[in-house]
Amino acid sequence: MNTAGHSEATARRGLELTPFRGLRYDPDRVGSLAAVTSPPYDVVVRPDGVLQLQSADPYNIVRLILPQAATPSTRNEQAADTLRRWLSEGVLTADPEPGLYVYEQRDGGGMLQRGIIGALRVSDPAEGVVLPHEDVMPHIVADRAALMRATSANLEPLLLTYRGNGPASAAAEAVERTAEKPPLLSTTTEDGFSHRLWSVTDPTEVAKIQADLAQHQALIADGHHRWATYRTLCAEHPSPSPWDHGLVLLVDTARYPLRVRAIHRLLHALPVRDALAALDGLFQVRRLDAPLEEALETLADAACAGNAFLLAGGGAFHLVDRPDPELLARTVPTGHPAAWRTLDATVLHATLLDHVWRIPEDSPAHIAYIHDTAATVRKAERDGGTAVLMHPVREEVVRDLARQGVTMPRKSTSFGPKPASGLVLRALDL
Repeated sequence: MNTAGHSEATARRGLELTPFRGLRYDPDRVGSLAAVTSPPYDVVVRPDGVLQLQSADPYNIVRLILPQAATPSTRNEQAADTLRRWLSEGVLTADPEPGLYVYEQRDGGGMLQRGIIGALRVSDPAEGVVLPHEDVMPHIVADRAALMRATSANLEPLLLTYRGNGPASAAAEAVERTAEKPPLLSTTTEDGFSHRLWSVTDPTEVAKIQADLAQHQALIADGHHRWATYRTLCAEHPSPSPWDHGLVLLVDTARYPLRVRAIHRLLHALPVRDALAALDGLFQVRRLDAPLEEALETLADAACAGNAFLLAGGGAFHLVDRPDPELLARTVPTGHPAAWRTLDATVLHATLLDHVWRIPEDSPAHIAYIHDTAATVRKAERDGGTAVLMHPVREEVVRDLARQGVTMPRKSTSFGPKPASGLVLRALDL
């Protein structure tokens, strides 16, 4: 079975994963491996998270993935200079031979995830090999592309999922065999996750994994903007070139199901009182005098019956649900499947942001997309804005829409756990 439900026969080619010489931190040159890692660039809560990670260790990967300077060009030049300096100083070193990498994440609650990191051939969307489920914002793609051009590197893997053929498949067996060996590295980050990494360099083993993956297609779980960036950069360079491939982590969700969480919105310039006043007569609004955890439970219950959102700010939570059907009919675009038209993210963007609040969804000055629920609430309270907390979309809805070739509104879902940035990088000029 394919992750997104497409028939395997519809693809001319399947997943083509290539070994590469990973760049990794020399543990003797850094304080600790945990101290130099970071969440993916779009999960780091700015600016607090960037500053915290920068101060954690002078070699933290955030200095490459989110360089801090006055202008975009200066930021990218700074990242390129930093990467060159770390390579010349031996802070980052290239593994001696190309390989695929088995990556394991484990938390204290018994969650275990394993996958394979490699350089994946960047395919055309028409091939149906890598299936997106969300739209992207062009300015973010442009930003990531400029950074990759400047550094000539894939600084962090994006997360793809596929549905394997069971525990006896070649890729699954290779992952489990490799995980029984001593790892290249092992560390535990401050979020409680332990991380281990192994390399697979034996040509026979690599060939078995490649042949297995060639039968499959994948769903982008996290990293739509980076995948769009890979495609942009691939198109800029005559093939064959290193830009024909991009760094990914492939997880077989038949063996290791991912978690699906919501991505919240922070509306910088919209006070809660104004947000609520604009909803009068259009949605049902109910104030919740409850802590965050209880308020989220109320949101979950309401989401079972229809579109529902939790507004935070001004010292209280407000449940917003039961939209006026005539309002939805006027504002939600037609020509899409019913599953898309009824998504909370669709109603949020088409009805609330575009029509009711008139907030541009691609303007960083007006809106931020934040994964951490508590952090979103804290920022709304501190800055006087409005936090819009979302309920997660069910994974089967995501897969069904991807199978139909329908993309969801941007930043609709957060699959996890996400790979830690900083454990293995790919330099394109090696």
